[in-house]
Amino acid sequence: MNLRAAVYNLLHVRILTVREPSIAALIAVLALGGSLPVGAQTLPSDPIVFGNGRVTLGGDVSVSFGPHDPGFFNFTDYEHSTLRMLRADLTAAVKASEHLSVLGELRSENADSLQPYALYVRIRPWTGRRFDVQIGRVPPTFGAFARRTYGADNLLIGYPLGYQYLTSLRPDSLPANADELLRMRGRGWLSNFSVGNVTPDRGLPLASAFRWDTGVQLHVANDLVDAAVSVTTGTIANPLVGDDNAGKQLAGRIALHPFAGLVVGASGARGPFITSAASRAAAGADRNGEFTQTAWGADVEYSRDYYLVRIEIIVSDWRLPIVGAPEIELPLGAMSTSVEGRYKIHPGLYVAARADHLGFSEISGLLRRAAWDAPVTRVEIGGGYSLQRNLLLKLSYQHNTRVGGRVPTLNLGAAQLVFWF
Repeated sequence: MNLRAAVYNLLHVRILTVREPSIAALIAVLALGGSLPVGAQTLPSDPIVFGNGRVTLGGDVSVSFGPHDPGFFNFTDYEHSTLRMLRADLTAAVKASEHLSVLGELRSENADSLQPYALYVRIRPWTGRRFDVQIGRVPPTFGAFARRTYGADNLLIGYPLGYQYLTSLRPDSLPANADELLRMRGRGWLSNFSVGNVTPDRGLPLASAFRWDTGVQLHVANDLVDAAVSVTTGTIANPLVGDDNAGKQLAGRIALHPFAGLVVGASGARGPFITSAASRAAAGADRNGEFTQTAWGADVEYSRDYYLVRIEIIVSDWRLPIVGAPEIELPLGAMSTSVEGRYKIHPGLYVAARADHLGFSEISGLLRRAAWDAPVTRVEIGGGYSLQRNLLLKLSYQHNTRVGGRVPTLNLGAAQLVFWF
């Protein structure tokens, strides 16, 4: 069996049979990758193109292995840890004409069933202008990090807190008062409240990097400006395919490219956050349009020579129904700040670091005044080595601290192998 067939068979078996990546799988993949000389394109490296160039297929497979995370610092809204994950993506673009294309992506995490991560129609009225209309499950309009879809686009293995860390807030289950909300500080991996759905379940991040929303997006760009606006069914914290509250989110983003290497972006989004059922349970009527998530974002990226620096800030406010005393002070605010950088030591080797903080506004209960969720800080350092152009090995080490919760401090190391074509 040649090397290419061995890798394909290994990835195929892992996707079909494994619920969680094991150390044995990682060692096997690393052993195959380590046998490749740098620069030798032994594995397939180009997208598959057929149908006279009208159909293009691509893919991305990443295997991550790290220790168990008892503090759930890396838990995602699909109930997986970003440090213990096997992820496989298959992308397709079908060009029906010069004006119409269909694009899609199927994704599987830890051998779960394939999910339609993206599926949309792109309409370009003028072939000579960078203007298009996208309809369906469309790419994110808000923010910078969620628009980097491939594992190799992430400098490290963990995700920025604003896009991954789960708060205690849920759209279908609401706190009756401030004390009930404070009781769930640091419990976003499994929170429950007394209004609406009382079954314990995961909370939501400020903005999800693991799901795309459904609706219509307009995009226009030139050499200086890249702008998009969208109307979708969910919010940035809770992207949806089917609507659960008869409301729509309006989101927009503008990015400036004043000179080579610099990108400055700003984003905004607002939409109904809670479900119709939760609104009726809390307010006695379907008033979900009053209970919204409003978010603002700013991001900067600068690259030059061997350096890359990224900064991103997300500020989010939620409005919930006032049910009982002590009343929750609204809006509930949260702010995430992420600063990351990369330095290339060698064309195939880099080091990277990211510093993250996620803070929350304060509310008053009967016995204490505190942030409504437990503030979190993360520092992650690591690097990557290209075994070949499209086969990347990454190592990282995290230091997580939280002001509250059952596990206030946790250090975690991880390794990841990413292959794409």
